[in-house]
Amino acid sequence: MHIELRYGQQGLPIELPDEQVTHLLHLSPVPRLNHPDEVAREACEEPIDSPPLRELARGRKDACVVISDITRPVPNHILVPPILEALIAAGLDPQDILIVVATGLHRAATEKELREMLGAEVVAGGYRIESHIARDQESHTYLGRTRRGTEVWVDSRYIQADLRVLVSLVEPHVFAGYSGGRKAICPGLSGAETILGFHSPALIEAPKAVAGNIADNATDQEAYAVATLAGRADFTINCTLNEERELTGIFGGDFFSAPLAAMELAEKQSKVIIDQPVDIAVTTNAGYPLDLTFYQVIKGVTAAAAIVKPGGTIIIAQENAEGIGNEEFTDLMLDVEEPHQFVRQALATGDNQIDQWGLHQLEKVLRDHQIYNYSTGIPVQVQRQLFVEPISSVEEGIQRALTEHGPEATIAVIPEGPYVMPVLSSDPRGQMNVRQMAALASYESD
Repeated sequence: MHIELRYGQQGLPIELPDEQVTHLLHLSPVPRLNHPDEVAREACEEPIDSPPLRELARGRKDACVVISDITRPVPNHILVPPILEALIAAGLDPQDILIVVATGLHRAATEKELREMLGAEVVAGGYRIESHIARDQESHTYLGRTRRGTEVWVDSRYIQADLRVLVSLVEPHVFAGYSGGRKAICPGLSGAETILGFHSPALIEAPKAVAGNIADNATDQEAYAVATLAGRADFTINCTLNEERELTGIFGGDFFSAPLAAMELAEKQSKVIIDQPVDIAVTTNAGYPLDLTFYQVIKGVTAAAAIVKPGGTIIIAQENAEGIGNEEFTDLMLDVEEPHQFVRQALATGDNQIDQWGLHQLEKVLRDHQIYNYSTGIPVQVQRQLFVEPISSVEEGIQRALTEHGPEATIAVIPEGPYVMPVLSSDPRGQMNVRQMAALASYESD
């Protein structure tokens, strides 16, 4: 069986034995938007549970438009121009409009990336375009603590803005249920200390903190708590994408209602239910830009683990053209000798550090599964220090896994990696839809 995996920008063709591949899991086919520019404009003019953006912006002295960084394939060049048009039509001048790249703890956006994300016309349009810097505490405002005790620091530029607009991609999120919406604020615009709280050992370990679940998901609740203290947003634009990174939906409007509508479509696209777990899963980290660094590996292996038997094998292909990740994550991964002991101690003491959540999430998968890793961006000897078993090809990984699990072993292939959300029919996520989960969710009040 010939299969093309998402890998870097070029893809990775592989050959697998037909008789063992029991599941080839893709995003469900949802029609792409034929005229996304028009739909984006309609999302601003006819939003969900909200006045039109132009009406909201009328009389405001300035505006802050928040976008994701380069690690998220958000088509900002389509989504942002109609927002800017509405703000200008409401009476704001370009110099009164600040576009902030919500980097979380990632690096600042480069000029080249800004042109790639927003388009040359927006970059040259007289708008202020700046990146969030989580480690610069002086650029944040302290807003108190959440119910769980997280100190809340949020970018002062957002807090002080008279009008606030969030632009994001909604897709399954490894532990917060779904991305987008409130996550543009936490962790997107939050200070390092707040991000550490959001990624605390207790929240990462929470049993309901899994992709696709928003029913009493502690990390989802924490993101909403931070966003509530920050004043939430006046308007949101939320989008969904298909396998080809084409827009399938654009939802504008209320802080709760518009992201929930996007979650419903994301669930329809991404959730694939199977009845029995498999012995082996072949997956990816969705190709460029998500697989630029090993840091994002957690998303691919965690999604696959949901349908792999205890003791089973996960084979992941990820290019990692920029290596392991940022300095903190790299140092942590290379310093820790035994991940299980490290996580047990962190849970006992509450000790936490930047990007520790990534190691914790990886360790959770390693408790019950072996991970084979194919990467051309990280040397083999370094891969072993990252608690994965390097392989020279996906095919080699399959042969090794079949030797271990036997010739009758079953294989599931997930070419799109974490953009697909495989679940078992016995899983609560396989028995409820996102609207039903939302009815069970509870969030801190204003």
